[in-house]
Amino acid sequence: MKKAIYLSIAFLMAIITNIAAQDHSIFPIGEKAKNVNHTGDVWLSELHQADEDINSQISLAIFGPNAKLNWHTHSGGQILLITDGIGYYQEKGKPVQIVNKGDVVKCLPDVEHWHGSSPNSGVTYLAVSPKSKTTWLHPVTEEEYRSIKTPAGSSTRRDQELINLSKEKWTWMADRKTDKLDTLFHEKAVFVHMGGTMNKKEELGTIRSGGIHYKKAAIHDVSVNVIGNTAVLLNRITLLAVVGGKEVTNPFIVTEVYKKEANSWKLASMSFTKLLTP
Repeated sequence: MKKAIYLSIAFLMAIITNIAAQDHSIFPIGEKAKNVNHTGDVWLSELHQADEDINSQISLAIFGPNAKLNWHTHSGGQILLITDGIGYYQEKGKPVQIVNKGDVVKCLPDVEHWHGSSPNSGVTYLAVSPKSKTTWLHPVTEEEYRSIKTPAGSSTRRDQELINLSKEKWTWMADRKTDKLDTLFHEKAVFVHMGGTMNKKEELGTIRSGGIHYKKAAIHDVSVNVIGNTAVLLNRITLLAVVGGKEVTNPFIVTEVYKKEANSWKLASMSFTKLLTP
């Protein structure tokens, strides 16, 4: 059983990596940066290098959750256009600012500062600056970072959209609304159960026939992590289901991976891990 669980988790992580690599955002996701002047996972893409015609460098930065740059300065200043997620920005001697999608942050010339994502949410921004020197300083300590209090209501509209969609999906599964699920499920979706894996066609067929009837999912808590156009939801639930004509109740961690395509979220993977205790 342990071996099966480990294989399922490894298989799921391969799916997540593959989906992230196929990101179809407006700009290319770029290369994963080496951890020289930051901690955590950061992807960088240089969209425009300053030249003799236009002295502006434009970069796209995508931070996974729990990632942060070292303290640093820009001799020519910099502007950050926050396009997604929840992040932090702090200047030396000033309180930390919580930044969200749509915020514009001015990093003044030669002012020591740092910025990064929050522990539970990534952040994406466009950085615009003239050709100038960046001076890298010391890292932000874990004590400093962990002491930051993110307001309780800081989940983004996007996060809430995903939570609502996931909740609605459980209702569709309980009511066997396979037409709704057919639209939600990605064509290459994979479903990992304790007894094996299924593709989209097999999962829909099982739901339609009543082979598995997801009667009720009691959702206890849910977390959302978004990287680019890929979202990973972790749900702790108690599931009441009918399997092979027998009604059973089990506690699960359900991992859902969503991929955004044409402004719609598609469920690309769903994995059930049974908990030993409720």
